[in-house]
Amino acid sequence: MSSVPKRSEIAPEFRWKLEDLVASQQAWNEEYEVAKQLIKKAADFEGKLSDPKQLKACFELEDELSLHVERLYVYANMKHHEDTAEPEFQSLSDKSKKLSVETSEALSFVTPEVLSLSDEQLDAMINNPDLVVYRKTLEEMRRQKAHILSKSEEALLAQVGSISQAPNTIFGMLNNADMKFPKVKDENGNEVELTHGRYIQFLESKDREVRKNAFKAMYDTYGKLRNTLASTLNANVTKNVFYSRARKYPSALEMSLFSDNIPKEVYTNLIDTIHKHLPLMYRYMELRKKLLGVDELHMYDLFAPLVEEFKLDITYEEAKATVKESLKPLGQDYLNVLQNGFDNGWIDVYENEGKRSGAYSWGAYGTHPYVLLNHKDNLNSMFTLTHEMGHALHSYYSDTNQNYRDAQYTIFLAEVASTLNEALLMDYMLKKSTDPKEKMYLLTYYADQFRTTVFRQTMFAEFEKIVHERTEAGESLTPADLSKIYYDLNVLYYGSGMVVDKDIEMEWARIPHFYTSFYVYKYATGFSAATSFAKQILDEGAPAVERYLGFLKSGGSDYSINILKRAGVDMSSPEPIEQAMAVFEDLITQMEQLTK
Repeated sequence: MSSVPKRSEIAPEFRWKLEDLVASQQAWNEEYEVAKQLIKKAADFEGKLSDPKQLKACFELEDELSLHVERLYVYANMKHHEDTAEPEFQSLSDKSKKLSVETSEALSFVTPEVLSLSDEQLDAMINNPDLVVYRKTLEEMRRQKAHILSKSEEALLAQVGSISQAPNTIFGMLNNADMKFPKVKDENGNEVELTHGRYIQFLESKDREVRKNAFKAMYDTYGKLRNTLASTLNANVTKNVFYSRARKYPSALEMSLFSDNIPKEVYTNLIDTIHKHLPLMYRYMELRKKLLGVDELHMYDLFAPLVEEFKLDITYEEAKATVKESLKPLGQDYLNVLQNGFDNGWIDVYENEGKRSGAYSWGAYGTHPYVLLNHKDNLNSMFTLTHEMGHALHSYYSDTNQNYRDAQYTIFLAEVASTLNEALLMDYMLKKSTDPKEKMYLLTYYADQFRTTVFRQTMFAEFEKIVHERTEAGESLTPADLSKIYYDLNVLYYGSGMVVDKDIEMEWARIPHFYTSFYVYKYATGFSAATSFAKQILDEGAPAVERYLGFLKSGGSDYSINILKRAGVDMSSPEPIEQAMAVFEDLITQMEQLTK
């Protein structure tokens, strides 16, 4: 008998209410037909968008159609996630994906046609009072115009598109399919095959020999393919440089920041400010060495548990109560919305047979957001609950305060609300804790988030910046060059108190994010912005809460950097990262006092 219950065995109060989104399968079918009819209407506008009335009607159709497709897509896929083995919803999910592609194709003429207008025509459209709802859309198109090429050049670049995916595809096949790792002895002396998934488990082992052997086996395997992997990464960097030059950007970095309209200083400030605070990382490494009781701290000791696993059994009911209590600083309105989410079918709580793994927050404009969990009665699940509800309430406030076009916030902002909730939960638990063991467990949990999310991701971001700049300067990047750049960064970031093992020089070869270039810095900036918000809310109270709720309500109504700035977090200055570093320093101080 399977210990995981079937979907039908999960009590209704622990299941989300998807009927709030689409009432029934029949309603879905009817809405699908409406969308299909609207798709046909799109062609009526082609070649007519120089007329403001036609442009307005076209945008209105685009909104109506997109909203239908979003609802159909979200519902079909969430039904599929309830039980991924259920054929009916597999097919519904496929049907919704095809509809989404069909919609994109039908509307693909809109942007190029608007961009083909003269600058005078485009300015007239932007200032036309009848198009005020679409002003931001048109301004964004105008901003992109400088980087849009002629029709024939764009067609050529579109054809190159599938070739440009090659580095990522080849890396994925090598990394996930072809690469075979050796067997490593676990704590009980059993030979176990090393895999990506098991690698961190080995590094979290209490047995140092297990950690060391897994670490060596991992990087020896990558080392054997160093030439192929260097060629693959080089090809990806060269592709980025090609596109940035073709589209007339000053650099590959600035091209990637352009879509979110992020100034280059946000990226460089992050690196410079973290460099200034590297002594904090060195202090944390010294503390880690002391807590582990070792003469030398090695790279394979970074994930080793610093304190005995502290078992915190937290039921779902207790988790909800604790999360709510910890979010009291955000005020009564926020708590009311949170409680509404807890009580009214926003959350799918427990694992069932066939249910999608992990956790997420999702939904469609016009209906409350939804949260998928696979709750276990532990600390991690409680942090997941507050994290996902942070996303959900961000969406709720955005959707209820913005029109459809302006409600969707960017990836740059997405992790701020979720991480802020985690920061407030951690602050609450640390203040409440009276058991020194529990306190130390929480402090190390939080300190390691700073190490992995702020310091490590910034180191990755710096590596990406260096390798792109070298390529742009016409320099070569041999496997030895890549390894030296990466090794030297580890020495810089971890300091002299750490033995930076030679093997780590190959770590660049196993980071999938390097194929989604200049993305990782968002983890560090999002975490820093959230930590800064949390500090302001806890220190100032009501005025900071007011600013923060303003941030949640802004959605995507302005550029991300402006939305944050209005709320009191200026990511173009070093200040939010400085505030995050002050919190990190306080954690280290508390840990040092507990180890005296």
